[in-house]
Amino acid sequence: MEKANFCLERPAKKRFLVVDDDPLAREQIASFLSLHDCPCDTASNGEEALKLVKEKGSYTVIITDIFMPRIDGLTLIKKVKEINPNIDIIVITAYGQKIKYKDVIEAGASDFIRKPFELDELEAKIKRILRERELRARLELLTKQDPLTGIFNRRYFEEKLEKECHKAWRQKYPLHLTLFDMDMFKQYNDSFGHQAGDKLLRLLAHIMVSSTRRYVDLPFRYGGDEFALILPQCDTKVASKITHRIIERFNQKDTVPASLSAGIARFIHYEDRPFSESIDDLILRADEALYEAKKKGGNTLIVDPLTLQLSSQNSVNSV
Repeated sequence: MEKANFCLERPAKKRFLVVDDDPLAREQIASFLSLHDCPCDTASNGEEALKLVKEKGSYTVIITDIFMPRIDGLTLIKKVKEINPNIDIIVITAYGQKIKYKDVIEAGASDFIRKPFELDELEAKIKRILRERELRARLELLTKQDPLTGIFNRRYFEEKLEKECHKAWRQKYPLHLTLFDMDMFKQYNDSFGHQAGDKLLRLLAHIMVSSTRRYVDLPFRYGGDEFALILPQCDTKVASKITHRIIERFNQKDTVPASLSAGIARFIHYEDRPFSESIDDLILRADEALYEAKKKGGNTLIVDPLTLQLSSQNSVNSV
């Protein structure tokens, strides 16, 4: 089994914002974008545009005039980049206006176009920006991806776990962490060779991806023959069911003498501690549960005692 290029994160949707105090120009560009399957919002001035960016914050490209009431285009560019530096901006201005290409690029814009312009010219600039964004996304994926298995790597695990724990705490939903360790992996390598061992690691990665919720659960190669799975928005019963499914599907393959041990813990934020300590505690409890599974001979799942206690309390309270 070769390394798979899994699509583990939901692809970003394209969304445009057109900003111009001239309603005719604004609607012309918006209609053009709609015809090319590019959903867009519109704003009649920089102040209105900035409000939309603060509320939504997820625009792909902003197309803006320079000279507008309230907030001019250059000021808008700088403020947008402070909110979300990943938004690309195309600046539009009329011939004769004293604005230079250098000025808008230094302000943070991606490109520049002068009125009157052909829509073909605007289309070409948008396509160039989208191609560059796609290339950046691919390069970014390489920094997140484990080169052997194709799932996320240890470095991205640390970054993503912190974000997911913060999100779970803010939105008040449960989050679980499962740590896996492959039993008898050294013996498997000694018996069948390192290429077979690599194939086994890729097999587990594939099983983890196919056994979990797409764009919700997050699989990682934690290191060596250790793997991790972040499970947001599910209770302990569901987290255990997902983990059991992975172990069972792994055992259905020809993996002898290798098998899987797993430990599960639920994230708990202690208000009297720094948030980072609560995350460290989650990893420690999952690791201790995994150690107990290994002590019992492997090929099993152990749920952290504190997680079981919390799950039991929640069950009683729900009756």
